[in-house]
Amino acid sequence: MNKKHQLIKGFSKQSKAAKLEWVANNYTPDADATVEDMKGFWHSDEKLQKILDGFSENTISNYMMPYGIAPNFIINDKVYAIPMVIEESSVVAAAASAAKYWSDKGGFKAEILGTKKVGQVHFSWKGDSEKLFQHFDKIKEVLHHDTEPITRNMRKRGGGILEMELLDFTDLEPNYYQIRATFETCDSMGANFINSVLEAFGQSLKIYVIENDDFQEEEEELTVIMAILSNYTPECVVRASVECPLEAFNINGKDNSAFAKKFEKAVKIARLDPYRATTHNKGIFNGIDAVVLATANDFRAIEACGHAYAARDGQYRSLSQCEIKDGKFRFWLDIPLAVGTVGGLTSLHPLAKRTLEILGNPSAEELMQIIAVVGLAQNFAALRSLVTTGIQKGHMKMHLQNILNHLEASEMEGEKVLKHFEDKTVSFTAVREYLQTLRKEYV
Repeated sequence: MNKKHQLIKGFSKQSKAAKLEWVANNYTPDADATVEDMKGFWHSDEKLQKILDGFSENTISNYMMPYGIAPNFIINDKVYAIPMVIEESSVVAAAASAAKYWSDKGGFKAEILGTKKVGQVHFSWKGDSEKLFQHFDKIKEVLHHDTEPITRNMRKRGGGILEMELLDFTDLEPNYYQIRATFETCDSMGANFINSVLEAFGQSLKIYVIENDDFQEEEEELTVIMAILSNYTPECVVRASVECPLEAFNINGKDNSAFAKKFEKAVKIARLDPYRATTHNKGIFNGIDAVVLATANDFRAIEACGHAYAARDGQYRSLSQCEIKDGKFRFWLDIPLAVGTVGGLTSLHPLAKRTLEILGNPSAEELMQIIAVVGLAQNFAALRSLVTTGIQKGHMKMHLQNILNHLEASEMEGEKVLKHFEDKTVSFTAVREYLQTLRKEYV
């Protein structure tokens, strides 16, 4: 271990400045430069910085991400300019390009297929399984009654506990049972609400068994293992789609039939091959994550759920599908999305609030539709490139500015490089060599 690196006690109790100084002095080669860089990203508004620091623990700075806009999205006949937070070159441009492509073909359609969220109480039960199931109707009544104070406000908004079922997993794990519940959380993502209800379920379940005369035999022991929501929400699903007559589906005026068939085949390959499906779906999440981040929702939960959903039949497959039928091209995406527009960081993060304003202050269901459409648009743009010019041509053109920055090109050099590579393949090596040639000419 590096001699400078050391363990520390009470780090969380130190001031933000002290934390930064300690990290810089013990883990970086130039402590003064590190402190200066990190402080350069502190917000000048101390009140706002305090809010940002409260989002996480042990903060020493803020991490910047580009905040872009993809305009011209028509979703269910409504026009949107969609904020996207992402650092990858070409993602926002690709989304905007797809939006423009479909804008004269009816735009995107989206519909909600379900909004149920899921939570679980995992417990061990050493007693008679049949007896437990016989009491479950009564147990459900008790659980509803005992959680009434927690669910009251949610029920006023039209949400709350929807269903409960008792599941026996003892054939897989000795004494293991589960109460699986579904919830409606309206415009909130609902994680804190669901977890609070589930923990109350666990307490009430233990008390019911202890106090009920039917459960007094010595071996009838119930132990709650854990109570927590599931991020797998296969009944909280949105569908985004586009379709048009085959003759209208073209690229650069070329044979639309050949383009459509090639596009359809590319999607089918991603349905069949997990290797291709993984990259295919990553492209979908390029769009989805960018909007989720802009609205301060939980992109990690959405990613985990989406990938689980992609493997729900036992094989990992593409989330999108395509068909050419009766003279029409149709491309669609079904994706589970548990998002919120109230609560959490959506109302605390200043840019998240602005994002929702730009989107017209949507409900959670409308936001689900917007996010799914951007995922489909991103997938469309990527596949269009793959089956025509290849993905690198457009991607590297967008990446060119990053290469120029890395090579510390001047404004004049940048203009010459951009002109030179208008009709050439962009690569880091090619740009560097061309810059070296330019600089030799100056000398």
